[in-house]
Amino acid sequence: MRLSEIIKGIAPLATIGGDPEVKEICFDSRKAGEGSCFVAQVGTRVDGHQYIDAVTAQGAVAVVCQQMPAERKEGVAYVQVENSDAALGMMADNYYGHPSRQLKLIGITGTNGKTTTVTLLHRMFRQKNYHVGLLSTIVNKIDEEEVPATHTTPDALELNALLRRMVDAGCQYAFMEVSSHSVVQHRIAGLTFAGGIFSNITHDHLDFHKTMANYIAAKKMFFDNLPASAFALTNVDDKNGMVMVQNTRAKVVTYSLQRMADYHCRVLEDTFQGMLLEENGKEVWTRLVGRFNAYNLTAIYATARCCGMEEEEALRLLSGLEAAEGRFQYVSGRGITAIVDYAHTPDALENVLTTINDIRKPNQRLITVVGCGGDRDKTKRPEMAQIACRLSDRLVLTSDNPRTEEPESILDDMEAGLSRDDLSQTVRITDRRQAIKTAVMMAREGDIILVAGKGHEKYQDVKGVKHHFDDREELERELGVKTA
Repeated sequence: MRLSEIIKGIAPLATIGGDPEVKEICFDSRKAGEGSCFVAQVGTRVDGHQYIDAVTAQGAVAVVCQQMPAERKEGVAYVQVENSDAALGMMADNYYGHPSRQLKLIGITGTNGKTTTVTLLHRMFRQKNYHVGLLSTIVNKIDEEEVPATHTTPDALELNALLRRMVDAGCQYAFMEVSSHSVVQHRIAGLTFAGGIFSNITHDHLDFHKTMANYIAAKKMFFDNLPASAFALTNVDDKNGMVMVQNTRAKVVTYSLQRMADYHCRVLEDTFQGMLLEENGKEVWTRLVGRFNAYNLTAIYATARCCGMEEEEALRLLSGLEAAEGRFQYVSGRGITAIVDYAHTPDALENVLTTINDIRKPNQRLITVVGCGGDRDKTKRPEMAQIACRLSDRLVLTSDNPRTEEPESILDDMEAGLSRDDLSQTVRITDRRQAIKTAVMMAREGDIILVAGKGHEKYQDVKGVKHHFDDREELERELGVKTA
């Protein structure tokens, strides 16, 4: 493809050189080769501009950059743009033939509920015999073909390549998690969304965004950029629900459990086996548990209706849905019920614990095993420990993914949120395997164990090395029973 076709729609600040044929686009200098177009991005750790000379020596025929280099190689085209990240998204869209315009791409953003919502929408529409793509934290899918996920939202090139594969496979819909990072970093630039969903916003990612105002603004930017042809589905029970859509051109649709909305849900019955819901006056039994899942299911139901699905069909399919991997999943044995959940934010942890407390019997004790990830927002650590202690009978603090931090210092941060009385019901065990084993040893018949924080993850990240670790496997071993 000619460079002029790849940069179509971008208003360059300056262009020097011809219009070469480009074989590939890259932003990693190590991947630049003969005939490539290199996009120099200003990263948080490395500035791609320092590799411009190297990539042209490796055979790159075009460079897109924010600062034009003082010395330029003859025969290489240089394009200066205002923002390389945004340019890369639009270039990827052009290069792969605008795949997001050739299916209905629906994105969800919010602190909690993204993975469950997109995963269950994918299952729901597959059961309706649609060809469907999925872009999630756990996995990317083209119908039932799995493509491993490395980030909540892939980079712009990978994202458009995946969407192109989905279109070529005949996909009519694609459901996608849209992280706040991906919005700010312009990874979704150039994409055309048919719909956007807002779940909620609570304390998270302040290591990246610095303030809640910045975090909210990042989520809102997604809705600001939706086209007039799209729908914007928002949770009006969240105090920022209407803030998200106040400047959108899309058609605003609302959902709620607490107030008037286009899609209103009531929880009629909540048990460990499932919930009886009333969606816009119609009763439906679902296998998912907890008010937080009532919100997820209402968003799923509303999305299906916004996509043209008949009411009765949407309710029928809703009733057959099961939890996403690592989201309120059960492991039972020796008369003990253990639950594995991805809850890794204060709000998510409180939701899960509140759900268990609402359902459990007075004689059932609740033992919680939880940690916090390293190299992430430190301010939520004491808050999470406080929530876990307040809503549990016994608390086991342990490692999550310490990454490059010392596990002991992370646990110190968590313990800082606990009083002397709190510490009397708390055990600190750095080794996560030993922590789970101890929780099982502490449990009596009828008790409930929650192991929170990692959910679907099959590894523990220590000093940059990912070691195999699966909370569910550990519980199965200790309880002596395979999951049903």
